[in-house]
Amino acid sequence: MVRSMGWLWGLVVLVLWTLGVRGQDVSSLISKSMFEEMLKHRNDDICPAKGFYTYEAFIDAARSFGAFGTSGDPDTQKREIAAFFAQTSHETTGGGPSLPDGPYAWGYCFKEEQTPTDYCVADAEWPCVPNKNYHGRGPIQISYNYNYGPAGKAIMSDLLSNPDLVASDPTISFKTALWFWMTPQSLKPSSHDVITGVWNPSAADSAAGRVPGYGVVTNIINGIECGTGSNSRGEDRIGFFKRYCSMLGVSPGENLDCYNQRRFGA
Repeated sequence: MVRSMGWLWGLVVLVLWTLGVRGQDVSSLISKSMFEEMLKHRNDDICPAKGFYTYEAFIDAARSFGAFGTSGDPDTQKREIAAFFAQTSHETTGGGPSLPDGPYAWGYCFKEEQTPTDYCVADAEWPCVPNKNYHGRGPIQISYNYNYGPAGKAIMSDLLSNPDLVASDPTISFKTALWFWMTPQSLKPSSHDVITGVWNPSAADSAAGRVPGYGVVTNIINGIECGTGSNSRGEDRIGFFKRYCSMLGVSPGENLDCYNQRRFGA
């Protein structure tokens, strides 16, 4: 009986989390016109992802993760949206300083890794399927079988057997990015918990220089960029974030870089 009630409560929590306790979703904070302005060159002819990433797919995917963009006060909600699009824009950027509108108007130009590498590692729970490739795809450039497997389970799509769905179905593509954003990893908090102020650094985090702010989100997504001083990749992530925060009318806050942070697990 105790196990049954625990299962039932878990289901209730999942439903509330999925629907959003406040009955709100990100469409109330980011309109289609704002989305188009943020990612204004993604459908240019030079972008391989032309026509793939749509506002409708983003909103549809976001509604499956009800806490995204709806947690905390309005400024916190806007800051999370800005942070998500900043990190994913960097991962998919096709921009450069000489292109129209500058480098931070060219997010979402790619839907797959430009030089694909098969990120297959031995994993008993999420074994690679023969002849399938787990290179970076989608807004967050999800990689490795141990990410495709649980992401697929969470969104009810067998991505181990069909990883190409992340580059062929825009809603699934956004869902994988949001799954990665919302889900804590081994030793790492979720990006959602960090940017919404839920995460509190442990003593080990403080000793490693990991303090609340956008910089820790970069550390979660690609910690190899951290702890080595200023670098172009970090500057690019911050540039996107500042642009989107400005467009949404919210301060980016403090601690924007991870230049002096040790990466998680190091």
